[in-house]
This record gives sequence, C-alpha cells and structure tokens, in this order.
Amino acid sequence: MYHYQLTKGCGNFSHCRLIRTTVFVEEQGFRNEFDEIDSVAWHTVVFDGDKAVATGRAFQNPDGSYTIGRIAVLKEYRGKGAGSVVVRSLEEKLQELHAPSIRLSAQLQAEGFYQTLGYQRVGGEYLDEHCPHVSMVKEL
Repeated sequence: MYHYQLTKGCGNFSHCRLIRTTVFVEEQGFRNEFDEIDSVAWHTVVFDGDKAVATGRAFQNPDGSYTIGRIAVLKEYRGKGAGSVVVRSLEEKLQELHAPSIRLSAQLQAEGFYQTLGYQRVGGEYLDEHCPHVSMVKEL
C-alpha cells in the first residue's frame, strides 16, 4: 500500500515541508519547526500512491550518536501504518550506517506508538515549546 523515498539533505524536502507544516505548525502550534539539521539529515517521505502522507528525518549527532525525529503523519493516515513505515525506513538507513542505537524525542501522547516499535523511555517528561515530551532509545 505505501512506498517511500529516502534522500540525504533537501532532495525531497518540499514534501517534508508540506507535511511538517500541516502537522506541527498548523495543527499543533509549533513555531521552531525547521532548522539547519534539515540540510544534512536523511529524510524519508511515505506515499500512498502519489500522495505524500508521512515524513521523518534521521541524523548523526556531534557525539556520534544517531537521532530520528520530526515524524509527522497527515491526520487521515494516523493509525494506518504510515508512521511505522517512516520509523522503519529510517532505522534501516541507520543500521546501514552501523548505528548502535537510536534516540528520539517523543511527544508524550506518542510514547505508546514508539514503545510498540521497541523504543524505551529514558528520563522524565520535559517541554519542547508547549508540548510534553519524553526521551526514548532503541538498541539496534
């Protein structure tokens, strides 16, 4: 049903920008959505036919660890597997890059989703802008 494209940098960024703007800026009210990491991250876009429906990114931190984030799924595709495709496609890329583990910052309301994919909470809750988040990690 779904297929995805994975690119380094901003090759498919118009799709990423549209989905992230819709989900994070318009729906959830985040202001600081785009940053310098976008130009160096791996971005995945999940498609249903020719419609871009979900996105996410992965990148290496200065300390050598890896992070996935900015996982966004259009409202009408939530709960239908598109988010799992995003995460798994990024995990596959990071495995190719020999990442020993993956970190992420999850919105508190999405913690259960990430737990089903093998991520475990590390530490307590914190605010990212106005939204409660938790740090999570998965060993590969």
